[in-house]
Amino acid sequence: MKTLRIAALAAGVLLSTVQLSPAQAVSTTNGGGHAPSYGWELKPTGSESRFRGLAAVSKDVAWVGGSAGQVLRTTDGGSSWENVSPPGAEALQFRDVEAFDAKRAVILAIGPGEDSRVYRTVDGGKSWTETFRNTEPTAFYDCLDFNDNRHGLALSDPVDGKFRIAATSDGGKSWQLQPTAGMPAALPGEFAFAASGTCLVAGPGRTAWFATGGGDRPRVFRTSDGGRTWKVADSPMASGAAAGIFSLAFRGPLLGVAVGGDFLQPDAADRAASVTYDGGRTWQLVPADKAPKGYRSGSAFVPGTLATVAAVGPSGSDVSLDGGRSWTQFYSGSFDSVECAGHGLKAACWASGAAGAVGRLAVTR
Repeated sequence: MKTLRIAALAAGVLLSTVQLSPAQAVSTTNGGGHAPSYGWELKPTGSESRFRGLAAVSKDVAWVGGSAGQVLRTTDGGSSWENVSPPGAEALQFRDVEAFDAKRAVILAIGPGEDSRVYRTVDGGKSWTETFRNTEPTAFYDCLDFNDNRHGLALSDPVDGKFRIAATSDGGKSWQLQPTAGMPAALPGEFAFAASGTCLVAGPGRTAWFATGGGDRPRVFRTSDGGRTWKVADSPMASGAAAGIFSLAFRGPLLGVAVGGDFLQPDAADRAASVTYDGGRTWQLVPADKAPKGYRSGSAFVPGTLATVAAVGPSGSDVSLDGGRSWTQFYSGSFDSVECAGHGLKAACWASGAAGAVGRLAVTR
């Protein structure tokens, strides 16, 4: 059952995450002497929650959501954090946060049946409105994303043999279940991983992709019509009960990166990354000697670059300067999620994870 797999995910990486030492950020250069150096500037939150939900808005503004129903927000670059958790949500796990600015955000609670919910705020978390509650006992929502300020999609594991999509066209105020006639059938045992809020990512226009695992092979689904119809492609990455694609990142409509692996083997890099140059129609495996140095649960393209990607997981963080074809580890601590946003001097990448850990990427050129 998916619930048992989520429990195993939490337990399977516990040994590695408890080793996180927030005072021990490490950065190294990638490539020659003129290559930039990357490191995490850690931003203590004072929380013990595990923050898998993360939204980067700028170098100053970020939101995190996690266990025990906790949601935090910073507007000063992580120097201070405000607890903006929805009241009465202590039993929920917030695994995805999508924020449009310092005031407006949408958060997803994951779990079977009515544990899967969506909340929305327009006043910086002073108040929240529950805008969606799943009533299908066999559904389990994993992640959501927005194409723009109005249009977004939320993904559930298969119901009656097909993945389920809920869509919004009003910024998350309301959600509508999409017909499944245009959704390919799921494989036996196939599901999505609620590990970092990036199992589904939205692209330009009405494009979106979501990634899977759990079956005999991982797959990537793609839509160009806002989630009404989908096409699917096989991936050469690892798959199994605890393995598959955990995170997708796209730079525009064509260049994409997938990372994952087996969460029960956090230090293994076997078939842990792949790349696409045709919008997810085909995927090329990254060889183990060039892949991230272990299972990775989150990924994001770095703003202001053409092809720089960061990936994070319980055994470290890696960077690729060539669109995901080769990776170099630059941090040995644990994070679950990474998100990037902003433009120019306001751009930033943030990471979050266990024991309240949050970091902002520091780049030295």
